[in-house]
Amino acid sequence: MEDNTADQMNSNEEQQGHESANNSSNDDNTPTDPTLDVEAKLKEQEDKFLRLYAEFENYRRRSAREKADYLSSASQQMIVAMLPILDDFERASKNNENVTDIAVVKEGFQLIYTKLGQILEAKGLKPIDAMNQPFDFNLHEAIANVPVEDETLKGKVIDQVEKGYYLNEKVIRFAKVAVGQ
Repeated sequence: MEDNTADQMNSNEEQQGHESANNSSNDDNTPTDPTLDVEAKLKEQEDKFLRLYAEFENYRRRSAREKADYLSSASQQMIVAMLPILDDFERASKNNENVTDIAVVKEGFQLIYTKLGQILEAKGLKPIDAMNQPFDFNLHEAIANVPVEDETLKGKVIDQVEKGYYLNEKVIRFAKVAVGQ
């Protein structure tokens, strides 16, 4: 009988040990349900996505604002560079009222034209050399085909109606030309 009582006491102690082990694993607050793990991971990923999306939207807005500021600044710099030309034209208009010598007027306009050309060249503007060059649709816009007798002029620009321009090596206006046929 003593053996039976000792066996019962041992089995009771083992059951209590197992129950306390089970209770301690539940006290850790770790979810044992796999759906809870998936939901937590999903919430975490959703939060990451929303933060990344918000960060991208902020970047997009900041980039657009910086681009607008840059364009505004570039326009301002160009206008400031052109103000001396405007001043020269005002002075020329006032002086032309009393001038009788046409050569002086021509010289004044030539000085203003030269000054304007220098400012625009400093900003990256360059004219396209078109005369007597082979026709190139990347640089020229043909507005007329003119019959020519000289075979060497066929396919070449024989007249330039309007100049074309590069701005920093990019064509901003095609030269309007007449091409020999």
